[in-house]
Amino acid sequence: MGTIKGVPATAFVNDIRADLFDPQTVYAALDNHKYGDFKPYLIVSHDLGRSWKLISQGLPEKLLVWRIVQDHIKKELLFAATEFGIYFTIDAGMHWNALKGGLPTIAFRDIAIQRRENDLVGASFGRGFFVLDDYSPLRTLTKNNLEKEAHLFQPKKAWWYVQKRGIYGQGASDYKAPNPEYGATFTYYLKEAFQSDKELRTSAEQKKLDANLDIPFPGWRALELENRAQGPQIILTVRDAAGTIVNTLPAKNKKGMNRVSWNLTYASKSPIKLNAPASKIKGYTSGFMVTPATYNVTLSKLVKGVVTDLSEPVNFEVVPLMSPALKGAPFELIDQFRSDYESFVADLTKQDLVLSQSLKLVGALQNAMKRADKRDAALIKNLYEVHQSLLDISLQMNGETVKSEVGEKSNPTPKDGLMIGYMALSTTYGPTQNHRDALSRAQNQLKGLSKALTPISKQTLPDLIAQFKKLGGPWVEGISDIE
Repeated sequence: MGTIKGVPATAFVNDIRADLFDPQTVYAALDNHKYGDFKPYLIVSHDLGRSWKLISQGLPEKLLVWRIVQDHIKKELLFAATEFGIYFTIDAGMHWNALKGGLPTIAFRDIAIQRRENDLVGASFGRGFFVLDDYSPLRTLTKNNLEKEAHLFQPKKAWWYVQKRGIYGQGASDYKAPNPEYGATFTYYLKEAFQSDKELRTSAEQKKLDANLDIPFPGWRALELENRAQGPQIILTVRDAAGTIVNTLPAKNKKGMNRVSWNLTYASKSPIKLNAPASKIKGYTSGFMVTPATYNVTLSKLVKGVVTDLSEPVNFEVVPLMSPALKGAPFELIDQFRSDYESFVADLTKQDLVLSQSLKLVGALQNAMKRADKRDAALIKNLYEVHQSLLDISLQMNGETVKSEVGEKSNPTPKDGLMIGYMALSTTYGPTQNHRDALSRAQNQLKGLSKALTPISKQTLPDLIAQFKKLGGPWVEGISDIE
């Protein structure tokens, strides 16, 4: 070893690897820590070992290197297992970078590549195995990409299946480690995190403070606008082949490499109610699972209400994991059933809300009549009859409460269609004929209830409210403002 420039003669060979592309090239990892020398020694030979040169430039000054491995697709991509984590180079050792992403700073004594999945596996000293799922984006991590504001890498194909629910094991003897994230995983790079106006201002003020310069007061209006503004957001938009948005995913506004996984679902079409708690009104939610097809994803930033694309759309495939034992419904039929079911849920929620509000209005009117300046016997009677009609509609919508009190089953109701549709869309087989028939029955029932409810909410109740207003009653929320 003493003949290699920069390498002491006492260095021990920890690892030696033949190049996967060039039979003349070989790599070696050397170690001299037993002599108090903790420098990293990585060397390469391009003439079968006749001459060597160091390729450890850029690694920390004190860093023992235990193993080295080469990517099987891109020859310049190398990984090094070291005493303080794992490092990689995309230019055959000219520059090295630490792999982070939650990887602890511990000793890794061995490293290997699972070629089918492009996974990097590291064996640590006393802390178990660590797996980097699909490191293939590193193959296209070029200087040009790193200089751009942002870059979205090519996703691998996503497997379409239903995840196993629940945890089943054999007690403490049955060890389980986390699986890779389900669905499609998107990897992107941000040269810098996008800053809010407040962050930009405080950063500029800190520089002035460091330079011992005066810091001007920005003004109350500027501070108010800073407080009310939403910070910059990064989003990933998934679209189908027709360009329709399938789902929008929140992503990290963080410098460097980032990852977000999409669980292969549409954006939820669950109705949004204004009176729901603010914590439950969320913009990014999951609906039903998509069907196998070609999709594309775009990286964007959202700043002050303006969406700006940071990448071109990148295509990827969603493909079945396996062929089912029983042939499922055609994908087109699954998509149509999902669309029909989502429309049914929206209409059911609307009619249920109208029914609930109508019952509350009638109850409020009956209460207010007790405090009115005048009494109208006909109005009192009409309110009672409308209340009974609404209760009849509620019985058909929700089932018979008297039967449920003693465990008897009610006749099928429109709300039964909620569970039917959900179960039909929770498998890769799709809806059966029974599912489709049951949803059709629930849809027809809902149409009948809507036909009975609409005249009450649109005509009867406004007429009763107009009559009530002539009696000198108290102000009633939801009633007194109705013309």
